[in-house]
Amino acid sequence: MNTPSEIEVLNSICREAKAEGKISGKNLTVLYELFGQRFTKALEALKENRVKKYVFRPSGRIVWIVVGRERDYLIMPEAEFCMCDDFYFRVLDRKVHLCYHLIAQRIARNLGWYETIEEEDSLYEALMSEWKKPAA
Repeated sequence: MNTPSEIEVLNSICREAKAEGKISGKNLTVLYELFGQRFTKALEALKENRVKKYVFRPSGRIVWIVVGRERDYLIMPEAEFCMCDDFYFRVLDRKVHLCYHLIAQRIARNLGWYETIEEEDSLYEALMSEWKKPAA
């Protein structure tokens, strides 16, 4: 029998949390046991309201950002991609499946724990080039 991947477990817990409107204590424990410090940091980002959903008007384009300690990190949830160093050095090397930014975004999206920021389409290119800049 296959053991479910980190991503499958997270998705399952997110579906359950979305239905219940909260993450149960049991599932908090499961997530901590699965992700350790990455979950602790994701939870901190959620508590500090650092997950942002930018909606550009009138196009309706959506961009997810997690405000990190050093900079804002661009998240592409459908591709399970993040611009952070942890993603480049640990996720791409298959040491872990998700960085904490992706964990935070997935939970935030399912529970509505994010801030929606509306911007004009005219700002899209400038903001994207800022978010895509390599870390200093």
